[in-house]
Amino acid sequence: MMMLTNRQPRFASLGISNPFEGLAGFRRLFDEPFADSTERACCSSMEENGWKPLVDVVDNKDGILLKVEIPGVKQEDISISVEDNTLTVKGERKQESQVNEEGYSRFERSYGAFQRSVLLPPTVDADRVKATYKDGVLEIQLPKTEEAKPKTIKVEVG
Repeated sequence: MMMLTNRQPRFASLGISNPFEGLAGFRRLFDEPFADSTERACCSSMEENGWKPLVDVVDNKDGILLKVEIPGVKQEDISISVEDNTLTVKGERKQESQVNEEGYSRFERSYGAFQRSVLLPPTVDADRVKATYKDGVLEIQLPKTEEAKPKTIKVEVG
């Protein structure tokens, strides 16, 4: 006869933690919440909602850097605006016409218009925003105001 017993884990005090929990504050920067893993896994939801380019946000002492992945989009099809402390990137990836002689096509890229908006913190100097576009990555530099930059104070011997 086999007996089943309830065993307690050897390290019961160790819990499961979410390594991305600290990044939750960046969610409020975007005009839409990040998609959960089930939404990203389903191709049909992306097709129904259009496509949204991925955005990396890097905050450093001099400013904030946004990297927007938009491969296949021509520079002239990109628009960047700042209004009411909101930076908006708009554009369109156009599908190239393709002749298929076999009668079957499959495309794994999304096409059409996109828009991403980021709420800028008051520490950003909106008059000095610069953008560059290279190899399908749009980099937007958002410099901080001089007042917002960290200052070092030298300690003198007294």
